[in-house]
Amino acid sequence: MDERRKDRLGALKYRSHHRGTREADMMIGGFFDAHHDSMSEADMDWFDALLMEQDVDIMAWAIGTLPVPARYHGPMLTKLQKLDFIRIAR
Repeated sequence: MDERRKDRLGALKYRSHHRGTREADMMIGGFFDAHHDSMSEADMDWFDALLMEQDVDIMAWAIGTLPVPARYHGPMLTKLQKLDFIRIAR
């Protein structure tokens, strides 16, 4: 893995796991953990933009309680909405 990609993924990981609430950390951080290995540059751009949004909006888009802005539609949103990546801490 080249250094630029490694650094970018490191920054995205940090931002996805330090959202401010445990629920957002689990959902958004869990999504990153499950999909970061396969993210293309375009996917990382999408995720970077998503991380600029409010947690309550991201979570509502993921569970389908708010309409998703068109700029986020696509395969990455479909993966986010599966919610099959959330690990319950015990």
